[in-house]
Amino acid sequence: MRHFSSPGAFQQRGRESIVSRPDSAMSTAQQSKPTVDDAAPEGQATLVSVVIPCLNEEENIEQCVRDAAQALAVGGLQGEVLVVDNDSEDRSAELARAAGARVIEEPKRGYGSAYLAGFAAARGKYIVMADADLTYDFNEIPRFVAELDGGAELVMGDRMDNIKPGAMPWHHRYIGNPVLTGLLNLFFRTGIKDAHCGMRALRRDVLERLDLRTTGMEFASEMVIRASKEKLRIAEFPIEYHPRGGESKLSSFRDGWRHLRFLLIHSPTYLFIAPGALLAGLGTVIVLLVGSGLSLFGRSWGIHALIGGALLMVVGTQVLALGLCAHAYGTYFMKERDPWFDWLRARLRLEHGLLLGGAFMLAGIALGGVIVGTWISHGFGSLGKEFMAVVAATLMIVGIQIFFSSFLLSILGLRRNS
Repeated sequence: MRHFSSPGAFQQRGRESIVSRPDSAMSTAQQSKPTVDDAAPEGQATLVSVVIPCLNEEENIEQCVRDAAQALAVGGLQGEVLVVDNDSEDRSAELARAAGARVIEEPKRGYGSAYLAGFAAARGKYIVMADADLTYDFNEIPRFVAELDGGAELVMGDRMDNIKPGAMPWHHRYIGNPVLTGLLNLFFRTGIKDAHCGMRALRRDVLERLDLRTTGMEFASEMVIRASKEKLRIAEFPIEYHPRGGESKLSSFRDGWRHLRFLLIHSPTYLFIAPGALLAGLGTVIVLLVGSGLSLFGRSWGIHALIGGALLMVVGTQVLALGLCAHAYGTYFMKERDPWFDWLRARLRLEHGLLLGGAFMLAGIALGGVIVGTWISHGFGSLGKEFMAVVAATLMIVGIQIFFSSFLLSILGLRRNS
């Protein structure tokens, strides 16, 4: 049963439960997590924790706290408003406290750092996230809670069809957010329309499965990616996005790059495997085309095209090997799961890689032997087997890459049984 909390009572509880800055350098996120019942006023468990990260938001924070408390009260939701002061240089923490929030301090600046600290200190069964800049309507809190009650484990707001005039720069609305959300859906199949919405909610008991780690703005992407990989039930519904109060802390290109970088390093298939396969395949076609003497586009291709194809083969093979090692690291050290890689590692062993690499090397050595034999038979004169030499060298290099990359994969796989 949910219990109605009046705004006045809520504010009083907020004043009585302030967590001050720790004396040590340890951040709040590194402290032990309380249980839900730790915070239960009058013996009743807290249902909702509204976590608000705050960095120099003295113009907005009081209104945010009051609006959040009012939304909880009107919705009949037993809850708390938790403000994470992220080393503000103004009166944000003081004003949040006065407005009735429970305030904790996170000295390490960063969007993710603030939320990690807030999650560690949150007492509610459900956590609702929102920014301290008045861009989100806290009256939406009951809708987020209703979705969680209905079985969702992560609930996302979708701003893109309800952006108020002046609320979002055009390059965020039409370039940054659509591109990054599109890539995220391409890589991880989340189906989310607005992956970077700052108002979202989740069950506190899924935090251990999410294992969130990033400390910057890429925290928003990490949460969605991890939820997708853990097969969480994700819900999404439209919300409004309003012009912010005060000065924006975002850096469009820096924060955009951090999101893109995070997407790429968590998708070795698209970062390594796909480009590597494309390069190696294209290089192989070029080498075969030039070596066979066939014409293309009305002309024959010579030694320079052959060298280019050989380069693509070598680089592509190396990138593919890096991708397989990245997948192995993710599987054995980060508990990631990728069906095709699991299928591959269940059927292939070190010896398969050694045989494949050895075959390439032997083919290259054989061609090299032909070149040397021809050179000897012509009385050690000038060499004229440039095409064969390039192919032989390429086969040997690719074989060596496969051979030793197989050992590296096997070393990473030492954790296979653990």
